[in-house]
Amino acid sequence: MPRALLAHAVVAVSLTGLLAGGLTGCDSSEPAAGPTSSATATPLGQVATATVAVARDGFCERVAPASIEAALAAAPDASDAWANGERARLAPGVSDVAHEYGCSWTAGGTKGGTTARAWVFAPPVTPDQADDLRRAAARTRGCEPLPGAPAFGAHDVALRCSTGGDETVAFHGLFGDAWLSCTIRVAGAGEDLPDRAESWCASVLAAAAA
Repeated sequence: MPRALLAHAVVAVSLTGLLAGGLTGCDSSEPAAGPTSSATATPLGQVATATVAVARDGFCERVAPASIEAALAAAPDASDAWANGERARLAPGVSDVAHEYGCSWTAGGTKGGTTARAWVFAPPVTPDQADDLRRAAARTRGCEPLPGAPAFGAHDVALRCSTGGDETVAFHGLFGDAWLSCTIRVAGAGEDLPDRAESWCASVLAAAAA
């Protein structure tokens, strides 16, 4: 696996959200409207995620606007989208070409609000590589396994992370050969964050399904 992708897995689950939220050189307007997944997606725990196929391609235009508002607990006031091959800022002072398709929506300001993100790696990921990604994510400072989390594909990991006064819940998993991730970050404590993240990831999965 390219080292850049493995590094992405670690950065993606950190509370700073540098992998997805910090990307530049992308469309700053909300992803174009189009066919959407159901706003009331089947709860993640009721989905046989191990049998779902995900396309390694753009899916953001299919994410239901109502599911975005539910994830943020508000209407988004900023959004971003990026595609494979675009130049991106992956971390402060670190720029590279993105090897993924993804999007983010924010409400309440980028520093003190809530951000929902989702992305899928463009290159295919093998089960062994997925295990490397899972282990790297689990070792992220400030993150712990999310108790009672439903499955999210194969070789998956669900984490709750706390740092700097923010909290993030992240789901990562392998669907066929596609490594899909989704997160919600909130400023301060979010008691209902795991439930919101599960619903958000169910909607993301419905939009990304091949």
